[in-house]
Amino acid sequence: MNKILLLASVAFVVVFLTACGADETTPPVADAPAAETQQTDDVAAPTEDGQIPLEFWHIQTMAPRVDIIEASVARFMEANPQYNVEIVPIVAEVYQQRILIAMSAGEVPDVFISWSGGPMIEYINAGHIADITDMFNASGQLDKFLEGGIAQSTYNGRIYAVPVEGSAVAVFWYNRDIFDRLGLSAPSTIGELEQVADTLVENDIIPFALANSYMWPGSFYYMYLATRYGGLEPFQDAVSGAGSFEHPAFEFAGERIQDWVNRGFFATGFNGLDENLGESRQLLYAEMAAMHLMGNWFVSQMMGENPDFMDHIGVFAFPAYENSNVNPDIAIGTAGDNFYHVSTTAPSLQGAFDLIMSLLDETAVEERVAAGAIPPLRGIYPDVPLSREALAIMQGAPEVQLWYDQYLPSAIAQVHLNASQGIFGLTMTPEEKNAALQEAMQTHLSN
Repeated sequence: MNKILLLASVAFVVVFLTACGADETTPPVADAPAAETQQTDDVAAPTEDGQIPLEFWHIQTMAPRVDIIEASVARFMEANPQYNVEIVPIVAEVYQQRILIAMSAGEVPDVFISWSGGPMIEYINAGHIADITDMFNASGQLDKFLEGGIAQSTYNGRIYAVPVEGSAVAVFWYNRDIFDRLGLSAPSTIGELEQVADTLVENDIIPFALANSYMWPGSFYYMYLATRYGGLEPFQDAVSGAGSFEHPAFEFAGERIQDWVNRGFFATGFNGLDENLGESRQLLYAEMAAMHLMGNWFVSQMMGENPDFMDHIGVFAFPAYENSNVNPDIAIGTAGDNFYHVSTTAPSLQGAFDLIMSLLDETAVEERVAAGAIPPLRGIYPDVPLSREALAIMQGAPEVQLWYDQYLPSAIAQVHLNASQGIFGLTMTPEEKNAALQEAMQTHLSN
């Protein structure tokens, strides 16, 4: 498991979505034919109009991010008329299935994203991702990026990705008006969080706004609870095979979640609510719910949907567990989020790399910052007060645990997500979830 060392100047970003695992029927990542894994440049013949085609897949489907990307690509093609870029935005929940099918069919897009961790390593080992170390070094721009983002882009000492969409952390966003009205304060321990939640329930307010139909939002609770109990080591050891997902930390997480469900801390039918449609946020906007555990991209969503509501929102870190000596400042998140790759079969590796770098040209960076997003570059800080508050939480984190569903291999990530939803739905016990995940991990390690 990679430990992300944060610089004091770590930047902050508002991203649209985190990753979700592929469907259980997802085909395996096929190894690319040997001829296709040779990294040569500008080998494809131009099209009839004399241009070299580049196909570009990404998951930024909401304004303003999708518009910023389109404008960046337009500038790239104007400056580099030898290339013709086809942009293909894909909703995040569909993307992993689409990219794996493309890989299995030998039709990998020339530029595409992963979320680092296990899936990126799988794609590298299957021969689908080009080594861009030399191009990155030659660009003279490597030192502009946050150390943590480059670390997550690196495998076996070589760079395979450009971190573009920024650093992200999951924090609690809360309605300060509701808290003030009920005499509540931002909690610093899980016990205090539960007391706040009980008070909210007594006043007919939903404590946690959660839309869990896509499963990854609920896993934020599971990851934080396990990490607050046992730190990073239980997950690291379970993934490496030195430990097990049947560790007490994971049992604690599942038991606590089911206790919270039974105490009415979530909305009725929350497992069927759609995060993409903003059904969690609507609970907040209507003041039906008081707290929301979500990544810092929530700021960008509020800016687009309900900017006036930002005046009513505060931020606090996921609280510490009273009975643990684990550092309570460990964060759950990523130092790059969307990592953009060059395919080994791209007709121009250099052109594909330059296309990615154009997403962070001077104009693009200005547009991203204006939209409340901060790219994973040094020396950039958010102007939005809420983003600055969340940045302080990220800066104070000694280590960052990458989202489980991004780090784990795709099939195992889906077991984790399905079982986490089962925990929330009370259809699976914590012991059953952990046993299922451990069985999947052991099968993976033995192959």
